[in-house]
Amino acid sequence: MLRVKQMAGSYRDLVAWRKAMILAKEIYLATQVFPKDEIYGLRRQLRRAAVSVPSNIAEGRARYSRAEFHRFLITSRGSLAEVETQLMLSSDLEYLGRTEAEVLLDKAAELGRILKGLIAFTKSEA
Repeated sequence: MLRVKQMAGSYRDLVAWRKAMILAKEIYLATQVFPKDEIYGLRRQLRRAAVSVPSNIAEGRARYSRAEFHRFLITSRGSLAEVETQLMLSSDLEYLGRTEAEVLLDKAAELGRILKGLIAFTKSEA
């Protein structure tokens, strides 16, 4: 992973952001095998939703406001729900193998629990 000079309290220090980055990368790799006619369909939608998760965590943290961070975490959680839905559809359509989809869904569920805790924390601190 590319190294960037960090500031104190950076989004890059957050476990949620790190796990979201890993999930997004794994989704990019997994969707490489999708059928050609899905390049602008489910594959693109799944990739965009996956990238949205860490992006919203980063943007919210960079705002330096707990209320803004909280709002962006909720948006990130919504994008994660999109990812989970699209992974299930990809499995149902047999674009992803069942085991691969289950591994990705397990990682998404773990990230969802982390985000839930972070959302609760930022709400109580807002």
